[in-house]
Amino acid sequence: MPTDCLFREDSYLQACEATVVAVQPDGGIVLDRTVFYAASGGQPADRGTLTTASGAAIPIGNVVFTDPGKTTIAHVPAPGAPQVAVGDSVTAAIDWPIRHARMRMHTALHLLSAVLPYPVTGGSVGEAESRLDFDIPDAGLDKDAITARLAEMIARGAAVTHRWIADTELEANPSLVKTMSVKPPMGTGRVRLIEIAGLDLQPCGGTHVRSTSEIGAVRVTQVEKKGKLNRRVRLALV
Repeated sequence: MPTDCLFREDSYLQACEATVVAVQPDGGIVLDRTVFYAASGGQPADRGTLTTASGAAIPIGNVVFTDPGKTTIAHVPAPGAPQVAVGDSVTAAIDWPIRHARMRMHTALHLLSAVLPYPVTGGSVGEAESRLDFDIPDAGLDKDAITARLAEMIARGAAVTHRWIADTELEANPSLVKTMSVKPPMGTGRVRLIEIAGLDLQPCGGTHVRSTSEIGAVRVTQVEKKGKLNRRVRLALV
């Protein structure tokens, strides 16, 4: 049964009421709806708890998609957590400070991909530091110059919005896809686009802030050579 992924429409939701629709053999709890982001696209799973109607707290150790199309989510409890059964009502609540930091970082990485318009070969979103790997034919990237350009973009206060397009529309516009290693999930008939007004547009299932000004100050901490063509650019919140 597909999970209603509330974070895709509103990244600012911190909690929701939900019903247990399945419990997997490994203990993974599938809900009818959730605010928990499942690990994908370089962004880690949210942390948080499920609280039962009796008040028992279930710490969530991991959150994963159970299918290639990324339609169903399982919440994996920490060892020793209380058990639930199908039909139980729970309150799902995320660790908001960590989620919000990752929202800021993820949006900053989209700006970084606009500053450096090269194919992205990998990446990782963290709450303090993140990175993108680029397929760049030459070296000589200037950390301070990239940081300054990012600061200009952030200061614009550009709106960050999302919309859905059909799979066929993305297939007709392959240049929208910047990542070489991670492809947007297709097969459900639609793909989510994240647009930073006047700055960037690309498919993404991750969580983002509403305005670039909400990112705050960032700086490029390191540019590493990871191969003949690969350059790793590390970014940190200041």
